Formats: sequence, C-alpha cells, structure tokens
Amino acid sequence: MFVSTPILHADLDAFYASVEQRDDPTLRGRPVIVGGGVVLAASYEAKAFGIRTAMGGAKARRLCPHAIVVPPRMSAYSVASKAVFEVFRDTTPLVEGISIDEAFLDVGGLHKIVGAPELIARRLRAQVLAEVGLPITVGVARTKFLAKVASGVAKPDGLLVVPADGELEFLHPLPVERLWGVGKVTAAKLHNLGIRTVGEVAALGETDLVLILGKAAGRHLHALAHNRDPRPVQVGRRRRSIGSQRALGRRERTPEDLDVILASLIDGVTRRLRDAHRACRTVVLRLRFADFTRATRSHTVIHPTSDTALLLSAARQLLTAALPEIAERGITLLGVSLTNLGNEDTIQLMLPFDDHTPGALDATLDRLKDRFGSSSVTRAALLGHDPGISVPLLPD
Repeated sequence: MFVSTPILHADLDAFYASVEQRDDPTLRGRPVIVGGGVVLAASYEAKAFGIRTAMGGAKARRLCPHAIVVPPRMSAYSVASKAVFEVFRDTTPLVEGISIDEAFLDVGGLHKIVGAPELIARRLRAQVLAEVGLPITVGVARTKFLAKVASGVAKPDGLLVVPADGELEFLHPLPVERLWGVGKVTAAKLHNLGIRTVGEVAALGETDLVLILGKAAGRHLHALAHNRDPRPVQVGRRRRSIGSQRALGRRERTPEDLDVILASLIDGVTRRLRDAHRACRTVVLRLRFADFTRATRSHTVIHPTSDTALLLSAARQLLTAALPEIAERGITLLGVSLTNLGNEDTIQLMLPFDDHTPGALDATLDRLKDRFGSSSVTRAALLGHDPGISVPLLPD
C-alpha cells in the first residue's frame, strides 16, 4: 500500500566525494576526503573508518592514513547540482530545494499519469544516475519529516517507501537522534532519563516533554514523534541568507590574517549574491572562539546592495570591533552571512550612470572568474596568503 499524498526526499550520497569519484575513475571504491584542513565531505569508504564532515583533516588522516585527500571543486559541484535539479523538475514541478544536494518533491498528482510513488522514485534515481552519473537516495512518505527520515535510513544509494498504515511502526523503533532537532545535548538529556527511541518519546505526554526540554523543543518533538508535520512542499521558496565560513584551527591569527580571510569570504558570497540576482541590507559576522562558544555581530546598510566594496567595508567594521574579544578568547572559525535579501531591482541606482560605477567593476570581475576560474583574478592583499577553503552555509 502506497502513501496517499506522497512526498519524496531525494538526497545525493556523499555529494562532493561522489562527484570526485565520478570524474576520476581511480578514486572509485577508495576512501576519499574532500578538503585538507577540514573535511568537507567523505566517501562512504572513508566514512567506514569514522571520518565525518567538519572533522579536522589531521584527525581524519590518523583514522585512515591511506585516504586520498582532494581539494574541493565548488564549480564542479554547482554544475552537478544544477543538472540533478533539472531531473527533479522533469519529474514534478513541485520541487523544494533545501540544500545543494537535496530536495523535497511533491508527486501526489502524478499517480494516474506516471504511476505509484515507488515507480516515480525508481525512475528518478535511474535518471540521475544515467544523466548525471551520481548515486541518490530517496525516501517516500506522507510528511516531509518522515520522507527525510526514510532517506536517512535507506542510505547509501537506496530507496525506502513508508506505507501510510505503517508510519509509526517504522518510526517508533528508531533512535531519538532521528528526530529533527535532537543533537548531542538533547539526546544526552533524553538518554539520562532512559529514553532512547522515538517510541519512548511518543509515550511521554507533551507536558512532560516541555518540562524536560522547554516549551518549543518539547512541543516540536512531541509532534514529530507522532509524525505530525503539516508543512507542504514549498515551490519557489527563496533563501533568506547567503553565507560562507572558514574553520581556522587552533593557531593564533593576526588581524591581518583575519582581514585576508574576511575579504576572501566577502568576495565569494557577494559573487553568489549577484549570481542569484539578489541584494542585501545586512551583513552578519559569525565567530567561534577557542572555548567553542559562538557570537554574531551585524550591520545594516541604508539601501539594498550587492556591491562587494560596500559590503566588505561593513564586514571590516564588525571585525575591527570584535578584535579585542578575539585577542582575549582566541578564534577557531570566521564566517559571514548576507541577510535581509531582496531582488536586485531594489538596489538604489547611483550617479553617474556609466561604466565606472562599482557595480560595473563587480560584473566585469564576475565574468572573468566565470570564464577563467575563481582564482584568475584576486586582490593584491591576498597575494602570498592562503585564504583557505570557504564552506558555503546552508540556506535558511
């Protein structure tokens, strides 16, 4: 028996590493790590040794000394992602992308045209493999939450359909960590009370969960444990922020080091902002200190903009103000996000209207980088410096 209003959660397997293995046959079947300083992705062969995303590169190499470390190729991943999303949209117009490598698809209206949800999912998986050359896992259920859980259980390179009359039977034996919002801290609280499965969470009343976890988290987990998730697939949903960050490790960083990294981050996110035909008003600086605590600082400009120089100036003001705290506490991560996004037509026009405006310079540099690569044009301040690998933040 298939679900009556089916939602597919399609999730590419070890995406960055899979692209590398696709493009270099010598990497297939071998442990592959993308990124040296910090693991951006690991193949399933590498994951078998305990290597995980965001792990330090040195630790990853200790766990698997024979792993092959490759530098990230963000442009290749972007091209692959766009090709996969074309397959999604060929399957159904109701697609909600939630990251570069996963999406929800509403296939509820396709039963009479195409067939049952399992058939649709099998065709989608075969088409992604044939046209893009990548493995993809699909979960099918009546709610977005359960479809995502199903794909997680089915990984790697699998398909799992949760029947409408077997939802709780499937969900309740799973560990509490399968619930959205249950991280290490929440899991530890539940484990300390002897609660280890979703079914045991469901057996608690909402009032008890609120007392244990707080009002918002308690209500949230009570609903999910009973598979209550009314959210529809949202088509055309646009991200609320564009961001990137870099893990810095433990060594001391000078203000000049941090400025180089910040400039590189701003160059990347403003280029993505313009590629998306967006403008922003607020720059957010993200910091993680050596004691693992985090902080954010923000600055809002008067008019929406996509101008690199203006947004870098705002970010530098935030960094300068944070330097005393950084000197005292140390820093292990620096990131920036552009928020309060609007369409590019909200940008305040500048006089004179000629090719000497900052926007014209940004557009020219974007075209050069598109044609010759991101490193073809760089700031003089970055020469002789290693800005490191910046990791795009997931959209809000």
